[in-house]
Parts: sequence; C-alpha cells; structure tokens
Amino acid sequence: MKPHDLPPTSQWTLARRAERMNPSVLREILKVTERPGIISFAGGLPSPRTFPVDAFAQACEQVLRSDGPGALQYAASEGYRPLREMVARLLPWQVDPDQVLITTGSQQGLDLVAKVLLDEGSRVLVETPTYLGALQAFAPMEPQAVGIASDAEGIDVADLARQRAGARFLYVLPNFQNPTGRTMSEARRQALVQTARELALPIVEDNPYGDLWFDMPPPASLASRHPEGTIYLGSFSKVLAPGLRLGYLVAPSAVFPKLLQAKQAADLHSPSFNQRMVAEVLRDGFLDRHVPTIRALYKAQRDAMLAALAREMQGLDVQWNAPEGGMFLWARLPAGLDAVRLLPQAVERGVAFVPGAAFYAGEADTRTLRLSFVTASVEEIDRGMAALAATLRAALAAART
Repeated sequence: MKPHDLPPTSQWTLARRAERMNPSVLREILKVTERPGIISFAGGLPSPRTFPVDAFAQACEQVLRSDGPGALQYAASEGYRPLREMVARLLPWQVDPDQVLITTGSQQGLDLVAKVLLDEGSRVLVETPTYLGALQAFAPMEPQAVGIASDAEGIDVADLARQRAGARFLYVLPNFQNPTGRTMSEARRQALVQTARELALPIVEDNPYGDLWFDMPPPASLASRHPEGTIYLGSFSKVLAPGLRLGYLVAPSAVFPKLLQAKQAADLHSPSFNQRMVAEVLRDGFLDRHVPTIRALYKAQRDAMLAALAREMQGLDVQWNAPEGGMFLWARLPAGLDAVRLLPQAVERGVAFVPGAAFYAGEADTRTLRLSFVTASVEEIDRGMAALAATLRAALAAART
C-alpha cells in the first residue's frame, strides 16, 4: 500500500491533489541514518553549534516582561511590524516593509506561491537539479515541473528561453544552491534578468543560504535587479535557528495581497512570540556579530570534506565541486554505479548521504549525490569519507565480477 492510500473499507475519500503528496525522500532517508553510529552527510540541518541559545534566553525574558500579552495573542497576518521593518532594512536593496510577509519558515513561502500562482497543468520552470522541498510544495497544485539545463554557473538562459512558453514562473536558488552548492555567476544573473524581462517571465528567488559565504559575498540578488518581476524568499533558519520556523517573502504589490490571503487561510499568522523574540535578538546588530562565526565554522568543515575527498577518492573517478558557501557539495559517482543502490551499502559501513535522483524534475542523473558538511566534526568527516570510499571500491569490485 502506498503511504497516501486508504484501506478499501475507509469512509474517507481523498482529494485528487492528495495523491500528489508523498513522503519526503530525504525524510525517509534520515530515518535510516538515525541508527546509532551512523556518520550522516545526508541531512540539510544547520549545525546546533551555531544556535544562539543565550541570546534567545535573554530575548525570551525581555519579550515576556515588556509585552507578554501581545506576544501570546493573535496578531496580524502580515507579521510583527517591527520585524518586517528589520527585514526591509537588512535587504541590500530598497524594500518597503509593506512588501514583506512573515512566513512560517520559507517553506511556507513556497506553499503560498504555489497556491497563488499554479493551476493544474501549469508549467513551472526549475533548475536541474533543484530543491526537493520546492517540488513537494508545488506538487499538490498538479503543475508540470520542467527542468531547465544548468551548469556550474547556474541556469542555461538559452534553454530557459526555449522552454518559456506558458510557464507561470521560474524557481531558482542563485546562492549556494540546495542540492549542488553552486552559485550563479554575475554574467549569468545579468543574462537571466534580461531574458526574464524580455519574456515577461516572473522569477521566484529562494535565498536561504546567501549569508553563509566563505571568502566573499555572492553577486547581487535577482530581486534587487528586477524587483517588479521577482518574489524573494528568505529565512531565519540558517542564521538563527530552524526550530523558530520563521521566514519571509518580499513580493511586488501586484501579487502581495493574494499571498497574504493565502497566508491568512493557511495559519492566520506565524507565531507572535517567535517573531518578537527574533526582533529582540536582531535589534542591536546581532547578525553582524553572529553570522561570521557560522561562516568560519562551515568553511573549516567544507575544507575538511574537500581534503578528505581528495585523499580518499584517489583512483576512483569520483567528481565533486568546491562550494563557495552554504552547506552542501555535489558529487558524481563512477560510471556503472547508482547512488540509490549504493546508499544501503554505505549505511552498512556507517556513513550516509542523499542520492541525487530525488532533486530532478525530469530525467535524473542516478550517479549524483549530495553531501552536507556542516553537522559532522572534522574527525567524523575523515572517518565518513574513508567509509564511503571503501563502499565505492567494494561496489566497483562487485560490478567487475
């Protein structure tokens, strides 16, 4: 029985869209990796070492003391006004706070966009590969997700123009993309915005990782270049804590009212208490002091993983990239290997990853996999890469016999 099926005797009749709702492949994989002793490069989880617990303890006390009833009461669907104003000031282009909608995680932003902009059969264009959570958010609206050819610099603008016909929007993650870790180049951003203007193609820009650069910031956002044609999604999950479930979107006035109505129908508003706590933490420039510590930690862990890959994968014809920020790198296995089939063998040796196939809207490259470097220690990275290399060598030897 499929997870969304009901027993034959059930009195419940599911909506057709429910058939498009399936368990997250990633969440199912994470269940396997919860076994004791598994070194996991699978999860897209920020390192708990970066969570500012003390800052939130102080903010919690301050919020309850200064505005306890307001923090515990229903509130405006748009979000806590001081937090919306802070978001507008944090963004490096001119944003009116009235364009900012606080969401219950940026994942809710994807859900709202899907509800407002997609119909059954609508074309939505995505990178190849793309964020699995976006494909899940779009799926219940029954669109046709079309993968656009992409390379190390980002989306192929020529292929985008060929595939444009009838598309409602392009969904793109320009900075340290999930799953590949790649960053869209300045030249590609310029070409993409110019093409989007010419084709009247709206853009949904998702940027949860943009502040996590290692040596230099990424190029300017698409929204800053094309604000009237872009919905921009941001998150506090990667720079503060994911358990807060707070994100935001910035939308042009043409679509903001409908996104707000969809938000009202979904959950009335994001948690008032959490919004006030974040505003309290942010009010004295906390991010300017805190985010550099995250960058330093993640850079050291990325460097450790790159060094371990270079050391352990010698002679194995494994390819990988060197991300300039974020949480992930992307690898490709030798010919003849399938990452989905390899995963159970890797888990038996004590290491886990995410097979890349789930991140494709169209035909998948089954040799690809995603590795997260931010939650494992350097020692765990070294042991995990040695275990992964041993798994590959065993699989290649078995394939030759």
